[in-house]
Amino acid sequence: MNLESDDLLLDRDVHDTPAWTRAHAAGIERSDENVAPIIYPPDAPLDPDLHVWDTWFLRRRDGSVAEIDGYRVIFALSSSSALLPGKRHDVATIRYFYSRDGREWTTGGPVFEGSEPLGSRQWAGSALYDDGEVFAYYTASGRRGEAELTYTQRIALGRGGSVETDGDGLRIVGPWEHSVLLEPDGERYETEAQSRGMTYTFRDPWFFEDDGRTYLLFEANTPVPEDSAACGGDAAQREFNGSVGIAESPTGDPAAFELRPPLLDAVCVNQELERPHLIVRDGTYYLFVSSHDHTFAPGLDGYDALYGFAADSLRGDYEPLNGSGLVLTNPWNAPFQAYSWLADDHGDEALVTAFFNYFDFDRPSLDDVAHLPESEQLRRFGGTLAPTVRLRLDGRRTRVVGTLDHGHLPLPDEELPEPWWEPGEDVPVREYLTPPEADAGDGLLDVAETDG
Repeated sequence: MNLESDDLLLDRDVHDTPAWTRAHAAGIERSDENVAPIIYPPDAPLDPDLHVWDTWFLRRRDGSVAEIDGYRVIFALSSSSALLPGKRHDVATIRYFYSRDGREWTTGGPVFEGSEPLGSRQWAGSALYDDGEVFAYYTASGRRGEAELTYTQRIALGRGGSVETDGDGLRIVGPWEHSVLLEPDGERYETEAQSRGMTYTFRDPWFFEDDGRTYLLFEANTPVPEDSAACGGDAAQREFNGSVGIAESPTGDPAAFELRPPLLDAVCVNQELERPHLIVRDGTYYLFVSSHDHTFAPGLDGYDALYGFAADSLRGDYEPLNGSGLVLTNPWNAPFQAYSWLADDHGDEALVTAFFNYFDFDRPSLDDVAHLPESEQLRRFGGTLAPTVRLRLDGRRTRVVGTLDHGHLPLPDEELPEPWWEPGEDVPVREYLTPPEADAGDGLLDVAETDG
C-alpha cells in the first residue's frame, strides 16, 4: 500500500491494497494535457426519441470488439427523451445499437426484450460474445416490483441471448436467464446497511481476461468502522471510501465468480470510482475510472473527469497517472459537458468514449440544473454519444491529442486522421483551458433569473 500517513491505515485485512491518496489528489489541476475541447450539439442525436448514456461495446473474451457479419454492437443505458434528464436513472433500460462503420448507428431495441431482468431498473455493465452466446453483465438496481425506488445494487448476468443478422440489420434475441452473480460481503466490500456516505455503490461489472484467468471489475466501497483512525480520525472524510473491486472465476466460467480483495482504494479521497476498466499495453496495466467533482472528500477539489492509474501487473501497486490521477476532463466553462468515459486501446493511442451531458451550463454544481425551467433542463442535456477523445499513453503520462466526431467509434485496424499534437510540437493554444483571470464569474448563468 502506498502510505502517505497513518490516516490510511484501515481496520481491515487488506492493508496491501494500493491507494489513491489525498496527497495525490491534491495535485488535480486542468492543463493542456488533460482538457477536452468544447462540445457542440451534433447535427442529429443517436436516437431523437431516447436519452442515451453509459455506453459499452459487445466484446469477445480477449477484449476485442465483436464483429458479427460486419456489424459492431454497443450497449447503452437509455430512457425516453421526453423524460427530465435527472429522472433517467430511475427508469434506465439497456438498449443496443449496431453499425457497419462505427459512425452511423441503428437502434436495435431493449437488450432484454421479452424477459424480466433483475432490479427495478438496470444500470451499466459490460457484454461478452462467446461461442455465439451473449453474456450481458449489468447492475440490478432496486428490486422488481418495489413500491418505492430503492438503491440496492447487485451485480447480475443475463445469459442465453444470441445475435441474428439478415438484410434488414442485426437483432439480439433471447431467451434470457437472469441471475445475481455478486453481492457485497461486508468485509472487503461495504454493504448497503454499512454505508454512511453520500451514495452507496456496488455496480458497473466489467468483464476482463488476463493471462488465461477470468475476472469482473466493479465499483464498490471499502468498509471503514466508525471508530477507525483512518483519515486522521476525521469522520467526514471517512465517509468517502470508494474502491475498485475485482472478482475471479476459478474455472473460467463467465457465469460464476468469487470476490477478491480490491485493486485500488480511495478511502479519505473519493466516494465513487465509476465504471472501472483496464487497458494492457507493453506490460503496463492502465486502470481507468470516472468520477464527479462532488464525490471528492472535504478539503479536495476535483472535476467530473476520467482518472487513471498504472501498474506493472494486474495486482500491482497502482500509481496515479500524471501524478494526481487526472487523465481527461471538461473545460472550466463547460464542466459537465461529458461524463462516463471508457477508454479503448487503439495502437499508439487510447480512444475515449463518453456521453454528451449538460452543455451551455457552467454553474459550479449540477444541483443547479434543477432550478432551471423544465424546457431548459431538456435543452441543455445532450443525451447522446459525445465526440471520441484521442489520448496518448506514454508510461505514467497521458495527453489529449485530438478528437473524432460524435459517436465515431473506430476499431483498432481503422486508420485515424493526423492528431492535432505530436511530441516535440508546440502545444496548440486553446482558450477554454483556464478561466479569465480578471473575473472567473463572468458569463455564468444566473439560475435565479431563469427559474420561471
